[in-house]
Amino acid sequence: MLTDTVETVTGAVAQHVRALRLGRGWSLDELSGRSGVSKGMVVQIEAARTNPSIGTLCRIADAFGVTIAQLLEPAADRTVRVTRAADAPLLWRGGYGGFGRLLAGVNEPGVELWEWRLSPHDRYETPEHSPGTRELVHVLNGELTVTIDGAEHVVEPGDTIDFQSDKPHGYRNDGEHPVRLLMVVLLPG
Repeated sequence: MLTDTVETVTGAVAQHVRALRLGRGWSLDELSGRSGVSKGMVVQIEAARTNPSIGTLCRIADAFGVTIAQLLEPAADRTVRVTRAADAPLLWRGGYGGFGRLLAGVNEPGVELWEWRLSPHDRYETPEHSPGTRELVHVLNGELTVTIDGAEHVVEPGDTIDFQSDKPHGYRNDGEHPVRLLMVVLLPG
C-alpha cells in the first residue's frame, strides 16, 4: 500500500512539473536555473524515477509560484476531496522517528496544511521560503523550539506561533516527550 502511495505521488509530481514547465515554455535548463535543482534531478522527477525530497519540492514549487500541494495533487480536479490519513504524503522523516506530512493544500490562494511530529532530539531546518510566505504553527503537545533568522522562540502546548518564513528557520524538540503540531503555510498570491 505504501508503495502504491509513493508511486501515485511520484507520478503526480512528474505530471505536474512537466506540464508547468512546458506551459511556461521553459527548457529543462531554465527550470534547473530558476529552481536551483540540477537538470539531472529535474529529468528524474519528470520521468517519475525519483521521489524528491521536501527541499527539492519546495525549490521547484517556488520556481513555478505554486504550492507543494499542487505538485502532489492527483490529476483529477474535484470540488470536494477527502484525504485519508494513510494517503497523506510523508515528506520528511526525522532521525529519531519524527515526520512531516502534507495533509492538504490548495493553490488559489496558496495554502498548505501539515502535520508534524518531532521525537525527542529531532530537528528540521530549512532555508527561507519565497518572499511573503508565512507559517502558522499550533503545538498540540510537547514543547517546540522554533528558530527564526537565528532567534529562538519556545512554543508550548496550546500556543500558536505566526511568522514570516521568508527567512531561514527551523523546528527542534529539546524535550523528553514527542512534539505534535499542525502547521498552515500561506504562500504569497
